[in-house]
Amino acid sequence: MKILKDILYRVAIEAVKGPTDIAINKMDFDSRKIEVNDVFIAIRGSISDGHDFIEKAIQQGAVAVICDTFPENIVIGITYVQVKNTNSALAFMAANYFGDPSQNLKLVGITGTNGKTTIASLLYQLFKKAGFKVGLLSTVKILVDDVEYKATHTTPDSITINHYLKEMVKNGVEYCFMEVSSHGIHQKRTEALHFVGGIFTNLSHDHLDYHPTFAEYRDVKKYFFDNLPKTAFALSNIDDKNGQVMLQNTAAKKLTYALKTYADYKAQILENQLSGLLLKINGDEVWVKLIGTFNAYNLLAIYGTAVELGMESLEVLRLLSDLESVSGRFQFIVSASNITAIVDYAHTPDALENVLKTINDIRTKNEQLITVVGCGGNRDKAKRPIMAGIASELSDKAIFTSDNPRNEEPEVIITEMEQGVAPQNYKKTLTITDRKQAIKTACQLAQPNDIILIAGKGHETYQEINGVRHDFDDMKIVKEILDQLHK
Repeated sequence: MKILKDILYRVAIEAVKGPTDIAINKMDFDSRKIEVNDVFIAIRGSISDGHDFIEKAIQQGAVAVICDTFPENIVIGITYVQVKNTNSALAFMAANYFGDPSQNLKLVGITGTNGKTTIASLLYQLFKKAGFKVGLLSTVKILVDDVEYKATHTTPDSITINHYLKEMVKNGVEYCFMEVSSHGIHQKRTEALHFVGGIFTNLSHDHLDYHPTFAEYRDVKKYFFDNLPKTAFALSNIDDKNGQVMLQNTAAKKLTYALKTYADYKAQILENQLSGLLLKINGDEVWVKLIGTFNAYNLLAIYGTAVELGMESLEVLRLLSDLESVSGRFQFIVSASNITAIVDYAHTPDALENVLKTINDIRTKNEQLITVVGCGGNRDKAKRPIMAGIASELSDKAIFTSDNPRNEEPEVIITEMEQGVAPQNYKKTLTITDRKQAIKTACQLAQPNDIILIAGKGHETYQEINGVRHDFDDMKIVKEILDQLHK
């Protein structure tokens, strides 16, 4: 049992009704999970408002309520704490409840539109290879050293984050690498965490269903760096036009990385092949198994981070050369008839363009490039025509299909995508709503030496239709179809 006043440490309190020296069992922001002697935190969300469920939480046994406005009906014997921001209160309370675990390991946050999962996952891989106990909080999975847990969000809620950080500390983890999403920053999920470093990857069109403007999306990312302590480092990609913006007001040690600009960490691509990249990083050459300019940036960020965390630079290069690609990030297979199928998570215009340009840089142009792509439902609609325009411009044939339609009609999403296709590219496009059939058609159209890109879902092993998740694994499906068609 914890004492309520102890877990309210550092919370911006406006007013209190009732005692705070009471023993509490646990806390939650979901009224359905509240039990006897729990604390209920009323969070205002985009779909529902936790303040509407205060009465239900008390009926289920809550002895204390954290809210930003006192309810009209005050129940005798219940403690009410009015706070400035319940999301922020939740972040500090969760950290206090679990013993402020982020203070007891080296936590690095990675933010930006693209590259977060790759950088976080490869940093985990690199530090594991170096012999350390490591943690990972990512879109793909949560790892407490060697123990894997399922991830549900890019940046989990504050209770989940601190629960796993405590598990990491308990298991002797020294370093943790964490994806930091704009949603997570905006909803204060990272507010009470102690970071030793932050990485900015890039900024492009995404999440404008959540953020009203691109400027707000940028400023939310910047807020993460504004709040880094002076003992931390801030490593930013200054080839991105927003790279310097991220560093403007940070108290952290300012560091830069780039391929095109002078920077603290500088790389040059010497060779770019399907088998890997030859890079020159700060004067030293290294061969890596990953490919593409976007991965050169990712690897440079990883190199800079490892050096800033105290690793010797030549040792970092040795470990970089041994890294394997991340699930669903430019994963490829080559069929018996020499058709290359690539699966990539590219679900933003910038990411899709990067992947297609990488393929076009590597291929001989004697083969076809067939792209299968869709856009998610209930998400940023503005990027749909942009992505279709990019796919049709940079591919020999583009097949528009379903991604995760969620609660939207797939045909409507595809129609909105088609608006972005330039007239000269109309004949290069096909529309096949069923994703499996779209992949099958791409495989049937492909000849030996051709390349198929299946974009948008990457590591996801499901397709969400009308709120229901169905098993669907792009890599598994394309492999099975190619095996059947080209025996």
